[in-house]
This record gives sequence, structure tokens and C-alpha cells, in this order.
Amino acid sequence: MLSMTRKAFAMAAIAALIGCASASDPQATSQREPTPEATLFTPTRFSVEITGQGPDVILIPGLASSRDVWDATVAQLSATHRVHAIQLAGFGGEPVGAAAGDGPIVAPFVEELNTYIEHNHMTRPAVIGHSLGGVSALMLAKNHPSNVGRIMVVDALPFFSLLIDPNATVASITPQAAALRDRLMAQSAEEFFAGQMGMMNRLVRTETLRFTVFQWSLNSDRSAVARGMYDVMTTDLRGDLASIQTPITIVYANDPAIAPEAAITGFYTALYAPLPNHRLVKIDQSFHFVPLDNPTAFAAAVEEFLR
Repeated sequence: MLSMTRKAFAMAAIAALIGCASASDPQATSQREPTPEATLFTPTRFSVEITGQGPDVILIPGLASSRDVWDATVAQLSATHRVHAIQLAGFGGEPVGAAAGDGPIVAPFVEELNTYIEHNHMTRPAVIGHSLGGVSALMLAKNHPSNVGRIMVVDALPFFSLLIDPNATVASITPQAAALRDRLMAQSAEEFFAGQMGMMNRLVRTETLRFTVFQWSLNSDRSAVARGMYDVMTTDLRGDLASIQTPITIVYANDPAIAPEAAITGFYTALYAPLPNHRLVKIDQSFHFVPLDNPTAFAAAVEEFLR
């Protein structure tokens, strides 16, 4: 399954997961306020901006990312859909709020998102999630299948840690994930800053956008990001895929700087094969931040996904 150039792909994947560890002031606040329309339920683990009218589409950003990653998608869809752009507590300048402390990040977020869907009387919304957001979308479909209409997973895996160790299990990877979490939390701002831009070279192909993503990470809460990273590394959804009936589109980045195309496609094909109703979409000329690196191809994929 992993006949690819593992070192290059694994380095890119690890950068994608830990590259947004923060060195910021946890009291930093978002530049946007939640939309008043989201009044039937007030979430504590995320905020939401609602744009447009029509069938519901929920957009979930990745680790330490701002909802701004979806700006082009919001503009694309808001004329025909009601778009819910999520931002997780502690990420990208969102106040850490209920995500403070030492507990998990992803699972509580998924459950609160389901409550948001129910209380706002959405009928099987489409969900698009990038990276950690993609893992969250898969968990939502697994835990609450009747509340999700379709899912697009953007450059995310059902078990991230296979990129570190092809024989990984949750038990075997947990000590390494915990050590990495603790190291990120103990890292000084200077140490973080020194290594961060190098990782951005593996996260974002478009050079002019790297500082934007870097700034999102600087505006994130360090503890929330480190715990979110730990959650993704220790979440294995492979055994659940066969039971997920929700239609799922998997968008993945392809670029020779990551690994050979055949290796990347083979890797995603094998991992997602158990899903009964899925479709793979390759986006060329892109690193991990697909919506930013190739917005034209990504917009076409979103249009097809919602058609």
C-alpha cells in the first residue's frame, strides 16, 4: 500500500498536521463576529458565519486554521446555498472558550456541531472539511448518519498516523503523539517561529499565501492546537468506514514535490476502499491547502460534489 517515497510524503503530512502549532496569545480574538442568524443554538466550541439562502452547506477548516480558508468557496456557493463557515475555538484567533483546559478537541466539537445541525433544523446538510475538518466530518457521518447528507473530505485520512508508521495502531502511536503534543506546548515562541516557515513550504504551494496561513497559526491557542493534533494522530476510523453509508467525496492534493502521483493515488485508493459510496478527486499543483493552492480546480470539485 505504501510503495511511495515515504520520507517525502510523511514529512509533508507531518508538516500538515503540526505545522500550525501556535505561539500566540490565547486571548487573541477573531476579527469576525458570529452571524445573528445562528440563534437557535449558541455553540461554545466554535463560531459560525452564515451567508446566503438555500440548501445548507457546512465548511470546517483544519488545524489552527481560520474560516478564511473558505472565502472563495463561500463566494462561490452563497448565491445558491446557505453556507455555514465554522471556526473552531482556539484556532485562527477564535477565543479558546470551552476548548480551554487539557481535554480533547475534536470529539466534543463534532458532538456540538451535530447539536447545531439539529437545533437549527437543517435537513441533511452537505459538509466540507479540510484536514482536521475532514476527520471531523467523517466522525459526524459515523456518529450521526441521519443528520448528514453528503461529505467532502479535503486532504485528510481516516488514520493520519499511518504516514508515520505503516503498522501504527492507536496504542502504538499514542506515546509518540503525547510526546509531540507536550513538546509543542513547551516550545518557546522563538523556537516555534524559527521552524514554522520551513513547514509552511510543505503546507502551501503558493508562496504568496504562506504568510497568511502562518499568521492563522500565530493567532491560535497553543494548547488547543497541540491537543487537536494529538486527537487526529490517535483517531483511527478505518474500521468504521465500511458502515458509513453517507456519500463521500475525497479530494486529495497531488504534486511531484509531495510524492509520485501513482503512489499518492494508490495510498488514498487503498485507505478509502472500504467506503461503500465514495469518489476520489485528485487536485494537481497543490500541497495540503488545496482550496488556496488550486482554487479553480477545487471550485469545480465542489460544484460537482453538490450537483
